Amino acid sequence: MQAVRGWAARLAPWIGALGLFGAVPQVHAGDYDGSPKVAEFIGEMTRDYGFASEQLQGVFSEVQRKQAILDAISRPAERVKPWKEYRPMFITDARIARGVDFWRQHEAVLARAEQEYGVPAQYIVSIIGVETFFGRNTGNYRVIDALSTLGFDYPPRAEFFRKELREFLLLARDEQLDPLTLKGSYAGAMGLPQFMPSSFRHYAVDFDGDGHINIWTNPDDAIGSVASYFKRHGWVAGEPVVKRARVSGARADEGLTTGIEPAKTVAQLRALGWSGDDALRDDLPVTAFRLEGDSGPEYWMGLKNFYAITRYNRSVMYAMAVHQLAEQLVQARGVN
Repeated sequence: MQAVRGWAARLAPWIGALGLFGAVPQVHAGDYDGSPKVAEFIGEMTRDYGFASEQLQGVFSEVQRKQAILDAISRPAERVKPWKEYRPMFITDARIARGVDFWRQHEAVLARAEQEYGVPAQYIVSIIGVETFFGRNTGNYRVIDALSTLGFDYPPRAEFFRKELREFLLLARDEQLDPLTLKGSYAGAMGLPQFMPSSFRHYAVDFDGDGHINIWTNPDDAIGSVASYFKRHGWVAGEPVVKRARVSGARADEGLTTGIEPAKTVAQLRALGWSGDDALRDDLPVTAFRLEGDSGPEYWMGLKNFYAITRYNRSVMYAMAVHQLAEQLVQARGVN
């Protein structure tokens, strides 16, 4: 991150928490020059967080509105793929092989993260594999362009993205990073684990102890940050993630969960014709769901750790992909 760290020298104001600013960079006409929305945002950042308005005006003079981002986020959702089509997008020989290599390369760091946070190494590796193919696909948009475009020109979620823009500027100041150089997805997700700025500020950690958090090019910090995220979202060390279920009777589908949050207990599901692992407590709340697999319907019960994965992405298929890739990584690593 040496090039990024140049922000501290080039734009000294971010170092001072109360706006001890140096020279303002040369202002160029940008896509948001003269925007009342941006002016209001700069006023809030100046008043509430101690930024200098001249400094932010200089930054926003270089921000670009990206129509491609608006097109991407406004594009009608594709047909939701059934599990039998969704799973092969993530559970591939190439991803498994790269995951085994990543695990071996960072084995000591992963073991330390597992020890400290209680999250098994294979789930940390799997998240990074599903999100960015171990750093291959981390996004090519400038984060500040993405968040500004969506925060000022995408009314359906403008408030959310303006909040993320605020968090992004704060993390850039905290970490002494140049906000005009950091890259991410079209929605502003960043680095190997694709954290949004608010997640970065709440859950990312300096896992290698060098005084900075770098989830873009430092796998140690990315690994620790994923483990931290799961722990803070309720991961329970040593507990299972999901259990296959058998169903019978006309009322079985009444047990299916609407949404993500666990709604029924194991006992309530059993009364509706569900059966599975007898070791599960009757009072245990679970997320009950059905997937369309290659051999027909599959019924599953997601436990607390499964719910923790869905906090990363609110999708049972996403969580299942992470879980099954993790299982495949363990198996592949054991025979190689």
